Amino acid sequence: MRIISGKYKGRRIFPPKNLPVRPTTDMSKEALFNVLNNHFSFEGLKVLDLFSGTGNISFEFASRGSSPITSVDGDFGCVKFIKQVAAEYDFNIAATKSDVFTYLERCKTSYDIIFADPPYALDQKTFEKIILLVFEKQLLNEEGMMVIEHSKYTKLDHMIHFSFKKSYGGSIFSFFEFSSSNDEGDSENESNQNDGEEE
Repeated sequence: MRIISGKYKGRRIFPPKNLPVRPTTDMSKEALFNVLNNHFSFEGLKVLDLFSGTGNISFEFASRGSSPITSVDGDFGCVKFIKQVAAEYDFNIAATKSDVFTYLERCKTSYDIIFADPPYALDQKTFEKIILLVFEKQLLNEEGMMVIEHSKYTKLDHMIHFSFKKSYGGSIFSFFEFSSSNDEGDSENESNQNDGEEE
């Protein structure tokens, strides 16, 4: 696991091998952050990382100057590892052990970026529930963006505030914004944003 850019560019981080995770690959992560870089200046962004696993995405945001970052995962070992790395690198990351849906139900904070990487095996309705909770609870700032990583078998294009998607190998990133609602027939935007999509 490698930090791609920012203060700790090139630094390798080695999570324990027994963590129950499927980390985002370096290739997919680099592609994701290239997209985000076109929309945001990372310095000072308030980030929520759901199903954070090894903390791979949280560390990348932190290296680029985002702060504060909240990482939520239900596994004690993952949360412990994120806390260790955050302390070592002086990252402003609060790692929280919680069921993600319980956290979203109780959350009173809004964020600039919300990233979620649920297990690919979760059913369609569970993925949809993440999106619905975020927007119903107003957890995303008006100019913010939510990103969900999922497999090609999960379809999120029909969901409210869907903006565009990008495919990298077996992974798809779906992006959601207030400025782009699927209810408003934003299919032209989706088509334009998908030009050059990698398969």
